Amino acid sequence: MKGIILAGGKGTRLYPNTKVVSKQLLPIYDKPMIYYPLSILLLAGIKEILIISTPEDLPKYKELLGNGERIGVKFEYIVQTAPRGLADAFILGEKFIGKDSVCLVLGDNIFYGGGITLALKEALNNKEGATIFGYPVLDPKSFGVVEFDGNKNVISIEEKPENPKSNYAVPGLYFYDNDVIEIAKNVKPSTRGEIEITSVNNEYLNRGKLKVSLLGRGMAWLDTGTVSNMLKASMFVETVQNQQGLYIACIEEIAYNQGFITKEQLKKCGEELSSSEYGKYILNLCKEEK
Repeated sequence: MKGIILAGGKGTRLYPNTKVVSKQLLPIYDKPMIYYPLSILLLAGIKEILIISTPEDLPKYKELLGNGERIGVKFEYIVQTAPRGLADAFILGEKFIGKDSVCLVLGDNIFYGGGITLALKEALNNKEGATIFGYPVLDPKSFGVVEFDGNKNVISIEEKPENPKSNYAVPGLYFYDNDVIEIAKNVKPSTRGEIEITSVNNEYLNRGKLKVSLLGRGMAWLDTGTVSNMLKASMFVETVQNQQGLYIACIEEIAYNQGFITKEQLKKCGEELSSSEYGKYILNLCKEEK
């Protein structure tokens, strides 16, 4: 299983904040936004990850994340010269994906909760077809909405429907088998000229190979597409971390718990950042492990 983080776009809804920096490099409380979707791929056990961004911003992601050796993974980078839709990630990443299945996560989505690891495992166990996720929301009219049967087979997906057939929104996390590459290549661009992820999902639906994994009570999904939502997400992270003493999306901690790096490597990561509270947290983890 390969992983892709789509971190492109201009982030115009966040101007002037994103006038000179990528949205996914902005902080959500104490760490860059991209750490949160990256943590999801790490929790799924994915060690080969492709970052897709703009020509201007990709060097900054390389500077931030490097080649991945620091946390026991491998990062690759590809430029998306213009916004051509989410499904363009599979065309750009064809060589990277190879013959493997792939997980796509959007760079501005945050997932949190004890059930996320179980949901990821459920998606990983679906070896054929595609798995999307469903998250209950109060007002589904503002989202893509998934309708499904008792066996979690998807019946329909509607984009911002006037009369939603369920209250489950579709967040920006998707698992696909290798067929997704050819499916994406054959998708006709929408009226806005983009290769829509909904078209890919509908093709899997037509083939009877689209499942949904439900993120229910106790789970949090935060979209950081607006300034207000970014503030709310930061406050959420601060509250959880300060109350529990456990960090959300500490990629070094997850890499260690997954067995990607040793305790010595974890300590080195903490020492590199020792002047920050984030680095001190990592060093404290090393002490607790003694």
